[in-house]
Amino acid sequence: MSIEVTNTSGQLVPSDEITSLLTYAMGQLKLNVDCDLNVGFIDDEYMTELHIKWMDEPGSTDVLSFPMDMPENEGDVVTLGDIMISPRFAAEQAKEAGHSFEHEVYILATHGLLHIMGYDHAEPEEEREMFALQEKIVDDWKKSA
Repeated sequence: MSIEVTNTSGQLVPSDEITSLLTYAMGQLKLNVDCDLNVGFIDDEYMTELHIKWMDEPGSTDVLSFPMDMPENEGDVVTLGDIMISPRFAAEQAKEAGHSFEHEVYILATHGLLHIMGYDHAEPEEEREMFALQEKIVDDWKKSA
């Protein structure tokens, strides 16, 4: 398994739990757990740069995904890509949603993985499906831990 978590945000983040969660999520999505996946916790300045450069949208955001390779067959080992998360943005969203910072980060990491796998939320039906799946994965992971 090669899930690498880096933190240059200057804030404490649940790195070990993210590795556990994403390993679980990869299994639920029928991905080979030997696939490479990178998760970066970054500051808002860097997130803003990425958001402008890659999404052509101003300001910071909560999570960005950068897919690389898609497995052609179940069991293929590929480099899935990168997930970038802003802990400051996550903390604000957690407060607004009324749940813990850690839960918000778990949702964002799972959300990022689902984007890498081709899920989207541009349409209301897609949003319902994606958001329900990310909540289910996080809830099931918490129960299994």
